[in-house]
Amino acid sequence: MPGAMKNTTMQKNNGISFKTIISTQYFLYFGILGVSLPYFNLYCYHLGFNGFQIGMLSAFRTLAMLLFPLIWGRLADRFQSRRPIYILANFVSAGLWVFYLFTDDFYSMLMITVCYEAFHAPIISFLEAFTMDLLGDRKKSYGRVRVWGSAAFIAVSLLLGKIISLYSIDIILALILAGSVIQAMLSLQIPAAVRVRSEKISRAWSEIWGPEKRKRVIFFLISAFLMLVSHGTYYGFFSIHLEKAGCGSTFIGMAWALASLSEILVMIHSDKIFRRFSIENVLIFSFAVAGLRWFILFFAASPVIILISQLFHAITYGTFHVASILYIDSLTPAEAKTTGQAVNNAVTYGLGMTVGFFMNGFLYESFGSFALFGISGFIALGGGLLLVFENRKYEE
Repeated sequence: MPGAMKNTTMQKNNGISFKTIISTQYFLYFGILGVSLPYFNLYCYHLGFNGFQIGMLSAFRTLAMLLFPLIWGRLADRFQSRRPIYILANFVSAGLWVFYLFTDDFYSMLMITVCYEAFHAPIISFLEAFTMDLLGDRKKSYGRVRVWGSAAFIAVSLLLGKIISLYSIDIILALILAGSVIQAMLSLQIPAAVRVRSEKISRAWSEIWGPEKRKRVIFFLISAFLMLVSHGTYYGFFSIHLEKAGCGSTFIGMAWALASLSEILVMIHSDKIFRRFSIENVLIFSFAVAGLRWFILFFAASPVIILISQLFHAITYGTFHVASILYIDSLTPAEAKTTGQAVNNAVTYGLGMTVGFFMNGFLYESFGSFALFGISGFIALGGGLLLVFENRKYEE
């Protein structure tokens, strides 16, 4: 069918199902993230970098999520080249990572980071677009594919601490390089999409922002932006918050692991959830639970209550993330799927997380983590109310 990709969920490439290929890509991507997210800044600290320098490296990595996915996504849709660009991004980013092995100079690492993220940042939005296409009419089972990424993140995070204690923090560079090379090699198995006529491609960008969908897209993106801003306190200061509340490192690790495990359960059963509830209702419920979760952390000092609140991660991240991918896919024309997912990732995990980190970093010294969670609760509820207001007009 012109303009749409055939449902290739059950097709195979060299005897391997495309669903297995995509699941493997998620497993490797988030397995690598499970190494870099908790430990790369720690590696930089061991190199002797100060807080400002580490913050600069982190800021450039986050800001890259705002800019480069949009550029590459637009090119992929305009020239119908999603697969070659995805493969290029994997191989070039893996090659650029090698340069980290040969320097401990801050300015050299900053330059490497900018070049590396220019190619690495768009990988996840491309992968989301591939998944939506390959699942075809079974898109609501997206979580069953994405869950392999969550499983990899948990496994790597739990095992890596022991590996580092046996060797040194320097080993993370080699591990990330090895994982990146494997992912790049396996990216060659990604199937190509059906090409679309050039006139349809030229209309795609205007259609996603056309009169019928423009307000819905904008309202959703603002709401999703606020959701990720509210998560800035959690991702930036949750561990510090627990330590100041008197919790030990074992409890802190348990709290993070419990959140990720709850997320996995939602991913596995995502198809059942979205068969029973609409995407819009799941999104609104996710905002409400996010507000409740942050308010609990604002008031709670009991370790038991804090652990119970971690189970809400299944909703505030699990169902919210799946619903967001499905919602953007439903509003995006077939000719601009990569761009649609890139915009979603840029506004939320790019701009939202950047604003959340900067805001919390600025306010932390003056207000402390308890107050920041209270502020985050109101931000999450504000995003939910905005979405309720917009969806009510379409229901009427």
